[in-house]
Amino acid sequence: SKSPSPRQNMPVRYFIMKSSSLQNIEISQQKGIWSTTPSNERKLNGAFWESSMVYLIFSVQGSRHFQGFARMGSSIGFEKSQDWGSAGFGGVFKVEWIRKESIPFQFAHHLLNPWNDNKKVQ
Repeated sequence: SKSPSPRQNMPVRYFIMKSSSLQNIEISQQKGIWSTTPSNERKLNGAFWESSMVYLIFSVQGSRHFQGFARMGSSIGFEKSQDWGSAGFGGVFKVEWIRKESIPFQFAHHLLNPWNDNKKVQ
């Protein structure tokens, strides 16, 4: 019999990832990678190592929609990608897309974030 995963009884974490463009999300969906700002890297890496699973929910700024969600597939390394044209991004990490669909924020207005003054999740 297999021994249980060492992270099996650890919490699941969720993050909303705001993208500056739909093109970045399309690149991510095609290549299975993502990159974020260095200020987000510490939070995501910590969650990756201290959680059983990390889910990323993607939204393009100003779109009023979620564009889908993915599972974080690796920690964030130092390797950068030229796929994102904008400077200011950190290392690349793997993501496994679970759902690729545009969903209006209004469908999630019943979800409140207790770590953000119970504001709507969007």
